[in-house]
Amino acid sequence: MSWTFVGIWLGALLSLSLYSFLYKDNPFYKFAEHLFVGMSAGYWVIYNIKNVLIPNWWNNLVPAEGGFQPIWLIPGTLALFMLLRIVPKLSSLSRMSLSLIVGTGAGLSLTAMLQTNALAQVNGTIIALGQGGDLLSWISNIIIVTGVVCGLVYFFFSKAHTGVVGGAANIGITILMVAFGASFGYTVMARISLLIGQTQFLLFEWLPTMGIHL
Repeated sequence: MSWTFVGIWLGALLSLSLYSFLYKDNPFYKFAEHLFVGMSAGYWVIYNIKNVLIPNWWNNLVPAEGGFQPIWLIPGTLALFMLLRIVPKLSSLSRMSLSLIVGTGAGLSLTAMLQTNALAQVNGTIIALGQGGDLLSWISNIIIVTGVVCGLVYFFFSKAHTGVVGGAANIGITILMVAFGASFGYTVMARISLLIGQTQFLLFEWLPTMGIHL
């Protein structure tokens, strides 16, 4: 019996255990769920130690060429403060590390978020209606500009949504629902593709191990 055979059977049994939740909550599902969470947590602990902690902290604290860099004790101490959350009497020290992480992360991501989520979208909206030259491009540009304007009107709550403003707001909410629906549909398609892949694994890799060929 090869390890490939064992791996196929383990994968199939765990997949079926997870799918058993479609019937009702049961011990098989709980076991597979806990195993998945535990293995994921263990994997990321080892991954971060090997690929983050050692190269980015330990190798700078104790360089390969020799010597000792005491300045790197500061991030090590802050990391230790994070672990102290499991000690109730000392858990307040973790706030220093958390505040530094949140503040630094917000500052570093502010420029990137502003450029990608604000300026890039504004720049993509400010277009000439005739850009592109052909009729399809013209219609597309009209839809983009109309959708953006009507979407903004919907969020303009200082004026009652009646008359022309109400009509524009209705168009805006329709555009928003189409966008949300497309995003949800894309997510569903991604999950369905995972389901198809796992179903193919069960039908064409697991069943043949029992002599069943489709």
